[in-house]
Amino acid sequence: MTPMTSLSEKWSLGPFCGFWRLDPAVTFLNHGSYGACPHAVLAKQQALRDQIEANPVRFFSRDLWPLLEEARETLAAYVRAPSEDVAFVPNATAGVNAVLVSLAQSLTHGDELLTIDHAYNACKNALVRIAEKTGARVVVATLPLPVRDPESVTAAVLAKVTARTKLALIDHVTSPSAFVLPVAEIVAALSARGIDTLVDGAHAPGQIAVDLGAMQPAYYTANCHKWMCAPKGSGFLYVRRDRQGAIHPLATSHGLNAPTDGTTRFRREFDWTGTDDPSAYLCVPEAIRVLKAMHPDLPARNRKLAAEATALLAQRFGWTPSAPAAMRGSMGALLLPPSQGAPRTSALDPDPLQDALARRGIEIPVMPLGENRLLRLSAHGYNTLPDYERLADAVTDAAS
Repeated sequence: MTPMTSLSEKWSLGPFCGFWRLDPAVTFLNHGSYGACPHAVLAKQQALRDQIEANPVRFFSRDLWPLLEEARETLAAYVRAPSEDVAFVPNATAGVNAVLVSLAQSLTHGDELLTIDHAYNACKNALVRIAEKTGARVVVATLPLPVRDPESVTAAVLAKVTARTKLALIDHVTSPSAFVLPVAEIVAALSARGIDTLVDGAHAPGQIAVDLGAMQPAYYTANCHKWMCAPKGSGFLYVRRDRQGAIHPLATSHGLNAPTDGTTRFRREFDWTGTDDPSAYLCVPEAIRVLKAMHPDLPARNRKLAAEATALLAQRFGWTPSAPAAMRGSMGALLLPPSQGAPRTSALDPDPLQDALARRGIEIPVMPLGENRLLRLSAHGYNTLPDYERLADAVTDAAS
């Protein structure tokens, strides 16, 4: 494994200096979709997998539990939450589903589930399915696009609250439009009205500061494999202590009646849902260490680069950023002219511009949002401003 000292030394050499396995022939500007895992973290994961396979009985019976506790405590400190309130899940979508399925029995016909039109499609689908099964109704708040300020977002959400609102599913950082939403203010305003919030924080940890102790949502779920750069399949679910009794993992296993040994039933149930590969979870401390070794404040560096890149494209093409700089993190989204032909309904259906850029060696998504198209750029440690200059040249070339 690369020592920490050499990580700091290599940083000055620029991107693709041994940290990442990304193809150097591709200008990769889409960290937001699936993340990218540094060499050192992948090496740690392989070492853990070797340890598992050397003696699976010993690992799952004895070795796993202190390693899992260390990983949880490190993660909990990173998001400023009590470790007893944090459980590992494969991804934020799994966390959202675990909460919604658990709460389904408390919903009745006519109850309202509030979300936003910028919500991540997979999580919105989970909300729709629960509504169909329970007779509840999904209510969607329309956010301004482009957005002017955080207050307009909070106002749009609160305008859709009624006496039937039972739960709100709100993104911390929106996927298609790259807004950083004022979730602390929204959570507080909804709580004052007796409404719990499930925050989809998929893009937040590692991109912006997350302080769950201060925010105090009822539920918060996020990915570690995106901006924290842990291996794929690592995420977490935070459930506030007073809500934990009603929340269960999607798979019921031994944790339901295993001795708690001083911990909580919530922890026991989520810690063991059946035999699986826990190495992605156990690499979270290594991912945090590696990113800190790369740069003293990598998220701030990435946010600055994303702001510069967004400004470059806005100036060159006259595109409008989706949000002011104060409401953006390590991503930026710009509104594009309408596309010809039928509108896309899914990010899984590539936009013609996205395909054209991919053929020119630029990996970046063009996201659908209603009738709008947004070019969404990401900035991480392997990116520099010339990457976005290449993007601008490729856009010009694709249009010619």
